[in-house]
Amino acid sequence: MQRFWDERAREDAYYFVDNRLDYGAPDVERFWDGGEEALGLLLEIAGASIEPEQAVLDIGCGLGRLTRAAAARSRRVVGLDVSEEMLSQARKLNSRLTNVEWIHGDGHSLQPIPNASLDCCISLVVFQHIPDPAITLGYLREIGRVLRPGGFAAFQLSTDVGLHHPNQPWRSRLRSLAGRGPRGQSNPAWVGSAVPVDSLRAVCEEAGLELERLEDPGTQYTTVHAIRR
Repeated sequence: MQRFWDERAREDAYYFVDNRLDYGAPDVERFWDGGEEALGLLLEIAGASIEPEQAVLDIGCGLGRLTRAAAARSRRVVGLDVSEEMLSQARKLNSRLTNVEWIHGDGHSLQPIPNASLDCCISLVVFQHIPDPAITLGYLREIGRVLRPGGFAAFQLSTDVGLHHPNQPWRSRLRSLAGRGPRGQSNPAWVGSAVPVDSLRAVCEEAGLELERLEDPGTQYTTVHAIRR
């Protein structure tokens, strides 16, 4: 996954964080404004809030769009990503932030974050791109590890098990090959995978996470709010 996301970050990092933007010509102001909007919507759907004294983890932080929004609400934020190139750009783009730490993740855990050291974990449009649901479930176990008792997680993932298969139209493939469109659309690291709802519930229980809210199960945009017991 690291190689794939490093390549996409060099290709057009803004687009691959938010593919609603124009490929090759992103509206940067819209991109950053969308971070506050996206975080607010995630927390609203989850029925959760970030408090000023809390320490927050943004899993799959990319360029730091949600990280920046979370930093304005909290005492400290950790932005973790599998891509060194994304993190390199994030550090430059968010250099004014004094309460953010950027960490390169290994692609399957939240190491080196210590046990029970965080109040909140957030993630949006990240888990749905992970090619193996076992990896996503491993991250849920890790969320249970790094959260303090009473801490919460608000995240989105796909539970639509029929969705994730390569479906790039041939015209788009030709544009990609010609360098006029996004590459990697058939790569497993982009196509991603879904987590069955039963597995989600079972692993949350195993990880000591109590499911407070599960919105839109069976869809690509299932939202979860879980509290560490």
